[in-house]
Amino acid sequence: MSEQPRPHRVAILALPDVIAFELATPSRILESAQLPGGPPLYQVRTCTLDGGPVRTSTDFRISVDHGPELLADADTVVVPASRNLVPALAEGRLPAEIADALALVRPGTRLVSICTGAFVLAAAGLLDGRPATTHWSYTDQFRRLFPKVRLDPDVLFVDDGDVLTSGGVAAGVDLCMHLVRRDHGSGVANLVARRCIVPPWREGGQAQYIDLPVPVTGDEGTAPTRAWALRRLGEPLALRDLAEHAGMSVRTFTRRFRDETGLSPGQWLVRQRAQEARRLLEGSDLTVDRIAREVGFGTAASMRQHLHEALGVAPSTYRRTFRATG
Repeated sequence: MSEQPRPHRVAILALPDVIAFELATPSRILESAQLPGGPPLYQVRTCTLDGGPVRTSTDFRISVDHGPELLADADTVVVPASRNLVPALAEGRLPAEIADALALVRPGTRLVSICTGAFVLAAAGLLDGRPATTHWSYTDQFRRLFPKVRLDPDVLFVDDGDVLTSGGVAAGVDLCMHLVRRDHGSGVANLVARRCIVPPWREGGQAQYIDLPVPVTGDEGTAPTRAWALRRLGEPLALRDLAEHAGMSVRTFTRRFRDETGLSPGQWLVRQRAQEARRLLEGSDLTVDRIAREVGFGTAASMRQHLHEALGVAPSTYRRTFRATG
């Protein structure tokens, strides 16, 4: 009989205040991967910085059987989120004990982070010049601390070969499903999806989950015109109309508008119309065609295009995701 290939060795580094869901996700998904009647395709083990118990973000602690030496033998190292991780890395530098643990990782080992675990990889300099993601709510902090990283907060996960990062919570499931699909193909990934009752692939990205901010307006610059436009999103609003309301030339208005919002008037209008469309898809029974007219996209086809560009999903998919049915 031929010798069975050894399973892919995965080490999960549980840092203090580790979030239990993210800690358990790689084990639950990856250890479900096996061919029918065959052995497990992954061996998943957990370690801490000193091999001792570690507190979680909730009301229990976990004990592990391994210390950081486990990292030296791993084919893949996973860093899940921890509740106090971001404050601990407030200056963008790794605490010595985490740096010492990561120094044990062999060159060529695949590195994976879930949610704010990306802060650890970034602080170690492992994401410099590379695309990555993290939980969308930490975008500003991440960019301030790690400007060399090409952060994309809109996606569920980023696969950059030997380094993979995901958004928060359930995006870790998406990333682990992607690892199975990448390593062993869609057939095995679909088996895992059925065993774990999760989608083998999720449409869209984090953009569809980002909270809808209420636009801030004031009484200076172009703010009154922005407030005026928000009350008339369903109407055709030409650049000249906006400039005329502001009492400025088109050129001056465009420059002031971009200085104040970071967007052109056209980009800002599309964004506000998309946000209003999201609100109506979530909270009303209006048809997609009616919503498209109400928010100023004109046609359902136009709204589908803009929402897909902004969120990665169609209006009907967004409504199914965020609108509970009776």
